[in-house]
Amino acid sequence: MSNAVFIRAEELAQELEISKSKAYKMIRQWNEELRAKGYATVNGRVSRQYYLEHMYGMTNKEGGRQAD
Repeated sequence: MSNAVFIRAEELAQELEISKSKAYKMIRQWNEELRAKGYATVNGRVSRQYYLEHMYGMTNKEGGRQAD
């Protein structure tokens, strides 16, 4: 797994063994949720931390990237 701040649809599709179109749909949904909370988003990418929290229930303390 990469240490990049964002996960791209291609990496999400590969990691979850799903189609790229499904990965893009998931990212669009998560980005809508983030925008509703007032966060800026990037099309085709989502915060790796948000992805880990939603897929695995992980927080920074449990294996996500630590803030410096």
